[in-house]
Amino acid sequence: MEAVRIRTDQAETGMTVASDVFNANNQLIITKGTLLDDRLITRLRFYNIYGLLVYIGDDQKFLVNEESYIEMLRSTPEFKKFNRTYVDTVGDVEANFNSVLNGEKDFDVDEMLEQTDRILREGRNGTHILEMLHGIRNYDDMTYVHSLNVSLICSIFAGWLKFSKEDTRVLTLCGLLHDIGKMLVPKEIITKNGKLTEQEFAVIKTHTIKGYQALKDQSIDIRIKYAALMHHERTDGSGYPNGFIAEQIEEYAKIVAIADVYDAMTSNRLYRNAICPFDVVENFERDGFLKFDPGFLMTFMERTVESYLHNIVRLNDGREGEVVMINKLSLSKPVIRVGNDFIDLSKEHKLMIEAII
Repeated sequence: MEAVRIRTDQAETGMTVASDVFNANNQLIITKGTLLDDRLITRLRFYNIYGLLVYIGDDQKFLVNEESYIEMLRSTPEFKKFNRTYVDTVGDVEANFNSVLNGEKDFDVDEMLEQTDRILREGRNGTHILEMLHGIRNYDDMTYVHSLNVSLICSIFAGWLKFSKEDTRVLTLCGLLHDIGKMLVPKEIITKNGKLTEQEFAVIKTHTIKGYQALKDQSIDIRIKYAALMHHERTDGSGYPNGFIAEQIEEYAKIVAIADVYDAMTSNRLYRNAICPFDVVENFERDGFLKFDPGFLMTFMERTVESYLHNIVRLNDGREGEVVMINKLSLSKPVIRVGNDFIDLSKEHKLMIEAII
């Protein structure tokens, strides 16, 4: 029998599950080989499982689902509600930033946190939020979109690091306000469709100092101000604006730096399309431990890669399969199930994940 991926609304009693089914918390809810009945189909819907693998006999006529997991996700009422909330919040963040920078009002911390909280309330957990954000990655990036994304990632990151509620609030605000200085850089440089000249890049780099100057007199936690100033510093001293090394960089700025790079690389930009998250993790594995705090980076990579478990990916040879196991020693090289074959990318050096689909 052939294993095919179907949407949950296509599930019928008597179908045989072809792969273990996990919920958003990676808890096993249905094991491979189980025959579906009405009770189990209801369980799939209860846990908001969008799709699953089932065996189809040669004598069965069935419309095989050709949509990717992300396409299925985008078609759900849950995602559509998340997307509406996200778009509305982006507009509020933009208006809030402009009002403060124009001198019309001071920062209202509670108001800003409510903007991120309304999105976080739409997700079941951090993994689910990352999954939803991946679903909206086809939007062109803007400064306030990026700022909102980084604040959400920082909030999730704080949970992984077991931060207190108050420290989570501060780190979320660090992410939201880290790039506010970019709104004080000429728009024609920020939105340039092409490679920046050395002079233009020098202007871009001033956003860290401009951001700090915009925040320094505000009644907000000093760590938020330092995150705006230091989120481009690197632990090996190769960053800017001051070339600080590890112990000179504020801890929250180190965390924001990781979230900032991850979102920037996995989002569409005017000059390039989004980069596959597994490529970003591979870059972190190759160069990241010199430039970012190793403890923070390892936690981020492990938990982020786990969020892509059971997604469908396309390999560079054109084959498509499911991420079924994470290699702890090579996080960017998981085990992929393609049909009945299991491919360990850590041992297949010519193969790599090209895209999550």
